[in-house]
Amino acid sequence: MKLDKVELSLPAGENYPLPRMLPVEQRFPKEAIADVRQAVERTLAALPKRPDVKGKRIAITAGSRGIPHAVEILKTVVDQLKAWGAEPFLVPAMGSHGGGTADGQKSLLEGYGITEASVGAPILASMEVVETTSVEGVPLYCDKYAHGADGIVILNKIKPHSNYKGDYESGLCKMMVIGLGKHHGATMFHSLGFTRFADIIPKAAAAQMKVLPVVFALGLVENAYDGLAVIEAIPPEKMVAREKELLIQAKDIMGKLLMSSIDVLIVDEIGKNISGQGMDPTVTGRASSGLPGFVALPLKRIIIRDISEESHGNVAGMGVADLITLRVFNKMDLGSTYTNGITARNLEGARMPMVVNSDRQAIAVAIQTCVGLELEKLRIVRIKNTKKLHKIQMSETYLDEIKAKPGSFAVLGEAKPFAFDNQGNLLG
Repeated sequence: MKLDKVELSLPAGENYPLPRMLPVEQRFPKEAIADVRQAVERTLAALPKRPDVKGKRIAITAGSRGIPHAVEILKTVVDQLKAWGAEPFLVPAMGSHGGGTADGQKSLLEGYGITEASVGAPILASMEVVETTSVEGVPLYCDKYAHGADGIVILNKIKPHSNYKGDYESGLCKMMVIGLGKHHGATMFHSLGFTRFADIIPKAAAAQMKVLPVVFALGLVENAYDGLAVIEAIPPEKMVAREKELLIQAKDIMGKLLMSSIDVLIVDEIGKNISGQGMDPTVTGRASSGLPGFVALPLKRIIIRDISEESHGNVAGMGVADLITLRVFNKMDLGSTYTNGITARNLEGARMPMVVNSDRQAIAVAIQTCVGLELEKLRIVRIKNTKKLHKIQMSETYLDEIKAKPGSFAVLGEAKPFAFDNQGNLLG
């Protein structure tokens, strides 16, 4: 379904006086690994016991989240396994993502540049699973190709989850339970509801570990600058305990919105490569699950301008926004979005915000519907997405706060007025 125009009448019009915008750097810990290949090689060499994989077929998990240097990391793992005499291959391990189809999941990997040619190993994609064991009466599953392998490498980024909080969120344990469980396993596990995830995920991972031939895990922690702060190979028996420690580090160094309040937040793009809910609720404070633990700064309105190319039209999580543009509406893949929401038992994230024609109109509607707003004090923040938060735009009305927090903010240039094209969409 496509729309050419939304017939909308704004009582106060669209031409609000808008504050000028400042380019600003938010300051976060910058420690990052410079040589990723070398770091992977070193951590694999440091495993307490070199894996005995000679002549064995080893499956490596490849997920749907955007991971910095993903191709380089996977290729290095593949090369090392080959050097040890193994026959490695990749399996898409992403639950129901990619529309819940094998081709869709392989296409998601291709969108990240992960192909058989780039990593030097076959990619075996299937939605078929094998029931492995159970935890607290809940059956657990594993991708048929991984299950048929002689060994499995669990590789994933460790980060806060977009729907719940706890000692275990997104990471290695979840990859073992939901990623490798494919659509069937993800559906089964999500039927429990997010309220149980923090407790049951590590238990389920430990149960899987007893029946699946995990060779080692590779845990990754991202900093706020699209770099990796941690690349760590973990022996199977230490994986569950170590993930808990790495999640604490991930939360400490991730990007956040450091200002005290926002009237209008303009988000240039959302997507599954950015967060499971398109926009990370750890950043916005708005979680479609409605569960506690997400700390929200005062934020009145959120505008979504576009969908990332890597998301392939999946706009899961848009339901927490207030406004989307016609551009977003016309790029939606409702099939993959709804499949995602149904599998996660989270229909709220797939609800549609108000659709408006342009960026200018979205800003006008946002301002008109903010109760008690003083225009001369209007606070607007514009970000590319909730992963890229070190370089953002803040309205001049933040100047006093910026000057008062030199450890958090630095102004990078002169303030400039909003610039729109003849369709009312933002330039630059």
